[in-house]
Amino acid sequence: MAQGTKPMLVGAGRRDEAHVSGRPWRARGDGLLAAVAVAFTLAQLLLVRPSMGLGWDEVVYVSQVAGDAPAAFFSAPRARGVPLLVWPIASWSSSTTLLRVYLAVLSGLALYLSLRAWRHLFPARVLAGAGAFFVTLWMTLFYGPQAMPNLWVAFGALLCVGCFLRARADRLDEWALRGVLAGAVLMAWMRPTDAVWVTLPLLVLAAVARHRRLGAALAAGLVAGGVQWVIEAYVSYGGLRERLNEASRIQGDLGWNLAVDDQLRSLVGIILCRPCDVATPHPAVFAWWFVLPLLAAYALAVAVRAGRTTRTLVPLACATTAAFPYLFLIGYAAPRFLLPAYALLAIPVADALWNLVTAPNGRWRPAVATVVGLALAGHLAVQYVVLDRTVERTSASRLAWARSAAELHTLGVRPPCLLTGHEAVPVAYYAGCGSAAMRGHNVNTTRAELLRTARRLPVGALTAPGRKPPRHARDWELHRLDGLDVRIAPAPVAGDSA
Repeated sequence: MAQGTKPMLVGAGRRDEAHVSGRPWRARGDGLLAAVAVAFTLAQLLLVRPSMGLGWDEVVYVSQVAGDAPAAFFSAPRARGVPLLVWPIASWSSSTTLLRVYLAVLSGLALYLSLRAWRHLFPARVLAGAGAFFVTLWMTLFYGPQAMPNLWVAFGALLCVGCFLRARADRLDEWALRGVLAGAVLMAWMRPTDAVWVTLPLLVLAAVARHRRLGAALAAGLVAGGVQWVIEAYVSYGGLRERLNEASRIQGDLGWNLAVDDQLRSLVGIILCRPCDVATPHPAVFAWWFVLPLLAAYALAVAVRAGRTTRTLVPLACATTAAFPYLFLIGYAAPRFLLPAYALLAIPVADALWNLVTAPNGRWRPAVATVVGLALAGHLAVQYVVLDRTVERTSASRLAWARSAAELHTLGVRPPCLLTGHEAVPVAYYAGCGSAAMRGHNVNTTRAELLRTARRLPVGALTAPGRKPPRHARDWELHRLDGLDVRIAPAPVAGDSA
């Protein structure tokens, strides 16, 4: 091979045209990835309503930097990455629509950059197919414009793993090394524990192969992204071990818990399956879930045969470790938990599909292509139906919170004010009030403190219809809201600050 000539990448016995034909093909490949990213952004804006109100977890994250409501209680498992992500908008605007549009555009850009990190590893058509598969999953579209961390962990995972493989193949690729660092920082900012699980195979590989710079970049990224979380553990939770123990308690005491069936049930559009006692959905909803490992195994077999095992095996390994705690160590399920695993699986799966529908000489296999095309069309239709129903149901519940907040204002519960009880966190944010809890995962007050606050501010205790109120609120004035009961403390005495 002549000096200065790049080696050709081989995929299932075929050469990658992006590396054979020069700049025009590379530009066309980048344009293909950009088209997928733009389509992702537009699909979010069209299918996931930008006007959809903030969810419970979103309220917690956004309220940390918003100026129109007190910050909600920030529990031990959470990290400050999402508040940092939404700060450019939420710090000065209360518009949910503006925030959604901002996040949709930003997630489209993140998709493009994270896929482009793999351009020297797989053909553009494979990467575009991987992107298209990942972003047409209902949970990817649903969380694209939302202030939640899991999709951003997925983007960080794609960036980190792709750049790791590039830096491993070319030790002079400084940009790839920076990509490893950036991807690790992004993951650790969003969810430090997830970042560790995703990068575990990379850390092992770097140590075994003695790639000191790669190992150092990974470690530095994890430390830089997670240092704030660790410092906060000592400042607010009594130490790192105490914060991890508290996080485990909030998540149902992490340990051996088979949650595979819970995750399967949640695929019908249940955004939080806790407890996950719903019926198993129709097989059409979860069939793709069982096809994924088969395609991953086929992709690995193709890679071994083509002599490019590492670049397929590594993302599969990272996807496995990313999914492991949410399948086997936690007692409940949420589809968003597995987004990093789906993102990493998407590339080998897309590679497998391309190798199924094309022969070694690059010609189409019409029969196989037809079957695969019909299967993908059916899969896409199911994903759209689940997404549409999930958006409809979620929008309705969040609109109910907004109506409850408006009714509270008419009852005299206006900022500054405080709400406690059932769904107090989201309703309080919509009303501009603070929220407090005396029990559960968000304990941040006591009965005595609450009663003292009621002498100075409007205080309401929320309960589900028909449920008994807390003892201290039984004599408070009862009002019926939209799906909630509220008991409002007697009006504060003017000038009473005791």
